[in-house]
Formats: sequence, structure tokens, C-alpha cells
Amino acid sequence: MSQKSSSNLYAVIDLGSNSFHMLVVREISNSLQTVAKVKRKVRLAAGLDANNNLDQAALQRGWDCLSLFAEQLQDIPTANIRIVGTATLRLANNVAEFLATAEKILAHPVNIISGEQEAALIYKGVAYTSSGQGNRLVVDIGGASTELIIGEQAQAKLLYSFKMGCVTWLNNYFSDGKLNQHNFTQAIDAAKTVLKPQQEKYLTLSWDSCIGASGTIQALQEIMVAQGENEHITLAKLHRIQRQAIACGNIENLNIKGLASDRKPVFTSGLAILTALFESLNINNMFLAGGALREGVIYEMTGLRASHNVRQQTVNALMVKHQLDIEQAERVKLTSLKAFDQLKSTISVDDIQAGPLLAYVSSLHEIGLSIDYKKAPQHAAYLIDNTDMLGFTKAQKQLLSALLINQRDELNLSLLAQQSAISYASALLLCRILRVSCTLALRRTDGTIPDFSLNTAADNTLVITLPAQWLSQHPLRAAALTSELALQAKQQLPLRIQEH
Repeated sequence: MSQKSSSNLYAVIDLGSNSFHMLVVREISNSLQTVAKVKRKVRLAAGLDANNNLDQAALQRGWDCLSLFAEQLQDIPTANIRIVGTATLRLANNVAEFLATAEKILAHPVNIISGEQEAALIYKGVAYTSSGQGNRLVVDIGGASTELIIGEQAQAKLLYSFKMGCVTWLNNYFSDGKLNQHNFTQAIDAAKTVLKPQQEKYLTLSWDSCIGASGTIQALQEIMVAQGENEHITLAKLHRIQRQAIACGNIENLNIKGLASDRKPVFTSGLAILTALFESLNINNMFLAGGALREGVIYEMTGLRASHNVRQQTVNALMVKHQLDIEQAERVKLTSLKAFDQLKSTISVDDIQAGPLLAYVSSLHEIGLSIDYKKAPQHAAYLIDNTDMLGFTKAQKQLLSALLINQRDELNLSLLAQQSAISYASALLLCRILRVSCTLALRRTDGTIPDFSLNTAADNTLVITLPAQWLSQHPLRAAALTSELALQAKQQLPLRIQEH
């Protein structure tokens, strides 16, 4: 008996030069839910010989992987499936041999896309899944190609696919397996030579933010978090991690804190390419993207439009899903932002995300009530930790979680110290603002929040100034503020409550 296909399921298979990926999503209420992700390190580019023919071992690795993917495709409508091949399949002279068997295994055609098409789809995937204002430079280092795109919102303005990648650079500059300054310098200089003809175009157009969308950037972020750094990738950090790699001597002994074992073989070659990009394009810092090629193909297939504010769209969807009180969320958000505006001069200039993240966490502060009141903060943190939130980086989610668990009751400041989205001092201030705002909004009614002011005094004292006689006229909230004063005092966080 044949099985009925689910028309709201979509699948993309990305036949990359380093890894093959399969992404399966379900369309629900004009948004997408990931239902399956499968990844295999096929390292197709490693099988290219001097004549750009794939050797038999590489062909077989690819076919074996596709045999795993094929079963999942049987229950998805043909119109909802896209299979794309990238740089190595563009290069391979014997690609027809690979495709003949691959298409039999998958029972679907494989589309070998051009470098320009790949760059456009990568940008589309980033635009749908990552936040950012103004021009954005998007970098994707693949196994055999590197795509650079400058765009604004969902529109790409300049894109190019460079013939260099972490697998080909491994073969060309680290083939002896040695990690020394000579090999790194050769790899970096070669990448700069590849970039040179297009360098001026990118520098002239310029950008406001830079987003990375590849395994190399993912690996770097994991390393930085493991080593107690924030999630911003900078040239100084790239140089520091390069020194750590050189100290290991060779790729077999590569042992950098935070580097996953499956990323080790091609990490240093990807690091060299990224270093060349930073130095050639004067990149100040880079963030990790929420998606890239596969997400771009999915969104193109489904016809869904990108939001101008991906993070706000994500927050709105969570509020609806968990049936939050929209009006109360707005009251707490406006109260928090008023307090933040009064204190923003004390926030580090590097913590530019502090204000927006406070707005999002204020909107979501009651998400844990959808499970239970008593442990609502813990439930809220759990939901954020275990929800795929488009537009939010891993570090930003960690901050939201830490703030939510600290929104009331006893403080657990170690969680604020563990996050790396913003500085601890700024995270602590956001936490104190959120707690006070939730207390002032206890009545859950418009017009009941007092005209307050917040400022800081010596010894980290936070001073709340309220209208004259407000405390005697509002005994419930006065008691709650007194309780809050005691809870913060236990953590050596002085809080002073005064009236005009």
C-alpha cells in the first residue's frame, strides 16, 4: 500500500565539497519548523586529482551518503525537493559519472549550481535567518569555494564565488600535515592573491556588519566560547588561535580547547582563508549566521518572504505559540526600555546589542507560564535553551536564558557570568532592570506604572526614585520592592528606593 506524501514537508540536499547535508522542514503558519538535519563529512574535494577527476573512493563516499538520504525523500512530494551541487561538482570533469549513479539512488535530479547562484542563495539564507541593519558582508568558506556577498535586507548588491576552500587549501598548503608559520603564511598569501582582483569592489561598496556562514566560522565561535571569549570574531583572535594551532605542531595533534574532533582536518586551512579575508578587507569583527545555502534554497522553494527584523519575527511567533499576554509583555518592555534609556550611559560601547536584547527578553519574560507558575523562570530558560530561534546567536540565546531564570526570586549570577553575548557588567544591569520593571508592572493594567527614574550611585548602587507618597499608596508593590532590595543585597548589589 502506498503511503501518502505530506505536502507541507520540504527537503534540500546540499552536495558540498567538504560535507553533504540534508535539511527537512515543515511549513506551519507562514514559518518553517526543522524536522530533520543529516550531515556527513564526505570530503569530495579531497578526491580531485591533478586533472580534476574525482577518484573512485570519493565517488563511493558520495554515493554511500546519498543512500542514507534517499529513504527520507520517499515521503516528500517531488515538487518540494531540491538537490544542489556546488564547487567540487562544478570542477569535476567526471561529474557525469557521479550524477548518473547519484540520481538513480535519489530518484531525483541533481542541479549543479554556478558560483553566482550559490552566492545568491547563501545571501538569501542569511537574510532570512540572521539579524542586521544596513549593508551586510556575508562570508561562506566552503570546501572548494568561498563566497562573498554584500547586500541589504533580502537584496544582494555584490556577489562573487572565489575558487578556494578549506579542503583545496588543505591539499595545497598543509599537505605535509605540519602546522608552522611557513605553511600558514603561504596559505594566507595565496588566499590574498585570489581575493586581489575583486578586493577594491568590496572595499568601495563597504558594509555595516559582517556575518560568517560556514563550518570554519562555527568552529571558531565554539572555540572562543569554550575559552571564555565573547562571540565576536576579530583578527586578533584569529592570530591568537593560529598561534595555538602552530604550538600543536601538526594536524594529527591539533588540540585546541573548544575545537570539535570532526572539524580538525580542515580547520587550519579554513582559518588561513578567513585570516586573509580579514586582512584584505579590513574586517573589524564577524558574527555567525543563522543559516546559509540550504536555508536559501528552502525559502526560495516555499516563497516565504524575509522579515526586515528576523529576531522580532521570532519573538512574535514565540509569543503567539505560548499564548503570552501581549499587553503585559508590552508594558514590561516599555518600562524596561525607559529604565535602560536612563542608564545607557553606563553601558559599554561594545555592548550595542544590550538594548535590543533587553526588549526581546522583556517581551518573552512570561513564556514559562505556559508550563507552570511556580517554576516559570526555570521553564522560561529551558524553552529558550531548547528552541531554534532564527536571528539569535547561540550566545544571545544564552543571555536571554540567564536573564529569564533571574527575573524573580533568588539570583543566580553565575549564569550571567557564563554568557558571552555582552559583558558581565551590562548583563547584570539588564537583569536588575528586568526585575524592577516586572515588579512595577505587577498590576497588569495600563496607567498603573509610576513615573519613575533610575540612576546609579557609588558602589554599584541602583537608585529607584518614585513619586511622592507612591509607596504608602501602593503597599503590594512597595512590599515587592522591599523584598527585591533584600534579594539584591544578598548578592552585594545595593538597591535604594526613594521618593521625590
